[in-house]
Amino acid sequence: MTIMGPQSIDLATASSARALRAVAHLDWSAAAAGLEWSCHDTAVHMARAFTRYGAQLTTRAAGAFVPVEVTAAPGTGPEGLIEVLEATAGLLSAALSAARPGDRAWHPYGTVGPDGFAAVGVLEMLVHTHDILGGLGVRDQEPDASLCAQVLDRLFPQVPRGIAGPWRTLLWATGRGELPGLPAQRVWRWYGEPVPAGRVLLCELSPDVAADLRDGGTGGFAWTGDGPGEGTRVAAGMAVTAYESGAYRPGWGPYAIVRADDRRAIGGIGFHGAPDAEGNAEVGYDLVPSARGAGFVTDALAGLAAWAFAQPGLSTLHATVDEGNAPSHGVLARVGFERTGAADGLVRYVLQAPRA
Repeated sequence: MTIMGPQSIDLATASSARALRAVAHLDWSAAAAGLEWSCHDTAVHMARAFTRYGAQLTTRAAGAFVPVEVTAAPGTGPEGLIEVLEATAGLLSAALSAARPGDRAWHPYGTVGPDGFAAVGVLEMLVHTHDILGGLGVRDQEPDASLCAQVLDRLFPQVPRGIAGPWRTLLWATGRGELPGLPAQRVWRWYGEPVPAGRVLLCELSPDVAADLRDGGTGGFAWTGDGPGEGTRVAAGMAVTAYESGAYRPGWGPYAIVRADDRRAIGGIGFHGAPDAEGNAEVGYDLVPSARGAGFVTDALAGLAAWAFAQPGLSTLHATVDEGNAPSHGVLARVGFERTGAADGLVRYVLQAPRA
């Protein structure tokens, strides 16, 4: 995984500032390409994001964004907005320089460290500069390819490589372009810290992603030809229902299983809910037929279990499988689950938290 830092922010800022100054004479009240904001408001959004990310790191905030707001003074024109962007990106760069590698702070997409916030800052700079230039009718020049590749490597483990160059791939990954053989993105997100699990990565299905999967979309993933499976769509719907009822807890819902070697989604795995008061949670999984028999679910379950037991409040993982599902019984046994009973054609398993 690429480690990004203040130098990445500085490079992206210098590149974007040059491109934006070339169009500072145009009317920034025009709508930014593909957005509901104007070009002016898009620039303010960028400045707000840079400030928020820097504030998160500085305070190592947990659970919410630091309540700070950024805006541009009334009457600020494009030149002033570019200065605001340079100033706020500089603050983020300074916060990254002062941060320690082990620092972590909250973001709606998960707790991430300095390199994660650096990558997201670069992402904001690159794609929203693209949006502003497009709204002004100007075709932007392709950003530094290595910088785009770094953002893809750090934030988009679910996006296939090698179909197109890094910039075109990044535009597709953020719903701004097309790639041959892949559907356009209806919804997308980045992943600050996907769960590592052997030969696969586990990417959490946040409520908006889950809703897209429930409704027949891809959830922003490049699926193998026979995916996603019905079980994954059902689990996504359960996550949406939990969110709408107020029962959703980040981390304790479904995840997509992404094959590390080709970045293709091959199934889903996750929890039926957060641990209860006694520390119990239940896990389930679903793999597309073409990916079965290669041990991917075993990798995924072992990785998810390790993540789960590292969280507070969990003492026992439960799983229930059909009595005749021999492959699933084998998966659970290989991960260390123990059979506890059977009834009505279903077999129950448990995995206890490792001893300290």
